[in-house]
Amino acid sequence: MSALPSFDKARILVVGDVMLDRYWFGSVTRISPEAPVPVLKVERMEERPGGAANVARNITSLGAQCTLLSVVGDDEAGRALEDLLTKQGQVKALLHRDDSISTTVKLRAVAQHQQLLRIDFETWPSHEVLKAKLEDFRTKLADADVVILSDYGKGGLTHIAEMIRLARAAGKRVLVDPKGSDYARYKGATVLTPNRSEFREAAGSWKSEIELEDKAQTLRKDLELEALLVTRSEEGMSLYRENEALHEPTHTREVFDVSGAGDTVIATLAVMLASGATWSDAVRIANRAAGVVVGKLGTATVSREEIIHDLKRQDTVVRSEK
Repeated sequence: MSALPSFDKARILVVGDVMLDRYWFGSVTRISPEAPVPVLKVERMEERPGGAANVARNITSLGAQCTLLSVVGDDEAGRALEDLLTKQGQVKALLHRDDSISTTVKLRAVAQHQQLLRIDFETWPSHEVLKAKLEDFRTKLADADVVILSDYGKGGLTHIAEMIRLARAAGKRVLVDPKGSDYARYKGATVLTPNRSEFREAAGSWKSEIELEDKAQTLRKDLELEALLVTRSEEGMSLYRENEALHEPTHTREVFDVSGAGDTVIATLAVMLASGATWSDAVRIANRAAGVVVGKLGTATVSREEIIHDLKRQDTVVRSEK
């Protein structure tokens, strides 16, 4: 593939757990006299959409169309998250408000590009709000080319099995970023995109590439998936389909932060598939996108232009080595 396909016509429906990522940036020059911990002098604070909201942000950053369906609390954090998505103006966010919960917040303290501490605030949404979200899913499904179900284990995808059934019955590809050790509820999806540790939790450990492939193909068949994509950090990523295993190596670069890299992978994969790309091209570009985003601090996005620049850079390196 010499050029990226056009992304502007791709329509992606993202459903899952959203959160507000808060960052306290500062410097550490001393240890607390109260306990053996560093003292962070906060110099700057930032807020960014996280979880499924970061998936949606990556989709629109690539130039595709995205509708985001999720649940937030009727609180300051929920309003801040909605404001962030509204200001960016590209994500069509349908956020149900649940006054019985608090919006999920991840607070990170960062000094000299190193994360010192993360504090999580979270509660599960109510049954009534989740039912209302399922009805919205039925309504919005027809307008989507591809569906992403982004599971962060916060309770927002209680009806995921029904969502997969509805989407597949409508002829839509369903991409799932899984969580936990029991993948049975993802049965019938098009593809799952676990990272290495998530896959190990679900399928067990392995000692060789042959054993890894055997576990991956067994899981793929048991769940009736078209494909299984395992992201493997410094080992790149591996796509398993029927009678096929495709390995994409990582490309050497400085890594600042892997937060949200999985969001970028599934977002790019969805946009590529919705734009008519083959599986091999979609995985190759998703791998490139992840390589770009890990060079940024915190949950971040990647643009179409950055991927094109990275592809050209690599082509230059290859030519210079010949």
